Amino acid sequence: MVAGFTASHRGGAGTPMVLLHGFTGSWRVWELVLAQLERRHDVLAPTLPGHVGGPPVGDRPTSDEILDAVELMMDQAGFATAHLVGNSVGGYIALRLAERGRAESVVALAPAGGWAKDDATLAPTLALFTEWQRTFRELAPHADAIVRSPQGRRRVTSALTVNVEHIPPELIVHVMNATAFCPGTQPLIDTALREGYGLEAERITCPVRIVWGTADTLLPWPSSAARYLHEWLPHADWVELDGVGHCPQLDVPLETAQLILGFTAG
Repeated sequence: MVAGFTASHRGGAGTPMVLLHGFTGSWRVWELVLAQLERRHDVLAPTLPGHVGGPPVGDRPTSDEILDAVELMMDQAGFATAHLVGNSVGGYIALRLAERGRAESVVALAPAGGWAKDDATLAPTLALFTEWQRTFRELAPHADAIVRSPQGRRRVTSALTVNVEHIPPELIVHVMNATAFCPGTQPLIDTALREGYGLEAERITCPVRIVWGTADTLLPWPSSAARYLHEWLPHADWVELDGVGHCPQLDVPLETAQLILGFTAG
């Protein structure tokens, strides 16, 4: 295992909450919102299967196997249901778990999988992660030096955030290394290309809030939300964050925590 990576985080007290990170990330992308969320919730933040510190995946994992693995994490934590919060592919997983009846509510931050059926950007978007993994592996020996400068921090977080000044440099290094050494990158990309993304939205009976930054360059708003907006979840509670990037929990953590807590309290 790469140094500094762990399987999960658990903390706080109150009603159960599960935080699900994005592709090639780790649970630590939630660090800037944990203190606020843990004041009102018993928070489990696992590292997803196929990611550094998380459960391994085989050469041909299925989406159902990934969902089963996350459900097992919930079972082991004693959570029959929980408030689910996910970013990017973690948001999509949260919604799929809601299909299975495991959610009290879902807050999805720029959830993956919402492209229109005729949108051809899925493969190029996934290919970016292969490119980023190669780049961050090359940069890994120099990561500490890169994040010492504002320009370096901005460069390596540009796909995730607009605001970077408040993010600890050590956390940025961790995020870089999570992508660089994610062991399941290619198998999970192959799964997405093979299976695509689907959602049985009629099976989701819990409240859903979807939050999207208008400056998201990885999953641009609103084109990447087309099926959620017009087909699957048009009646969800929709929130646009003006000038915010793909990871609101890193970009604007205070506002993001308030959006989560304001919804779970409802």
